[in-house]
Amino acid sequence: MSIEIVYETHATTVDNEAGIATGWLPGTLSATGRVQARELGCRRRDDGIAAVFTSDLDRAVETAQIAFADTQLPIHQDPRLRECNYGQLNGRPVAFVEAQRARRIDEPFPGGQSYRDVQAATDDFLRDLAADRDGTRVLVIAHSANRWALDCLLTGAHWQALVEASSPWQPGWEYRLPTPWRVAGPCR
Repeated sequence: MSIEIVYETHATTVDNEAGIATGWLPGTLSATGRVQARELGCRRRDDGIAAVFTSDLDRAVETAQIAFADTQLPIHQDPRLRECNYGQLNGRPVAFVEAQRARRIDEPFPGGQSYRDVQAATDDFLRDLAADRDGTRVLVIAHSANRWALDCLLTGAHWQALVEASSPWQPGWEYRLPTPWRVAGPCR
């Protein structure tokens, strides 16, 4: 069988609006973000979702809590779904961090992680998900690096193309996680 994964990014934060790359800092939803979180809940609450999995960073948790406040849907926080740790660059301007992305696929940000580190954590999350949730539809609320890791692991996308492309927002991405879980192809 398989697991249907619906992926949504956390809602807009105060840092997003200010052009700050939050990384492993908590982040707080802006007024616009709180509206987006409510819209996410309206969009997904009758979508056959069995459970919600979020990053344990505040902005993802807050998104899920607002979206599903009036439901019985279980929400699980998982540190393996965190954004890439930009280390010394957490909280720096987005343009500064974006200029370094291509070289940080394998080489960690100073004092932080590489995108392959995020991929490894996401892969570990997927292994547990495949073992525990076969045949279900789940929602993952996380960050851009996690979506890139899902694209790499589940569709065979290339890291270089992912970090160099602009990432326009959309109301969710859908993936199919085969069970048992094996990487779809080499993540290059």
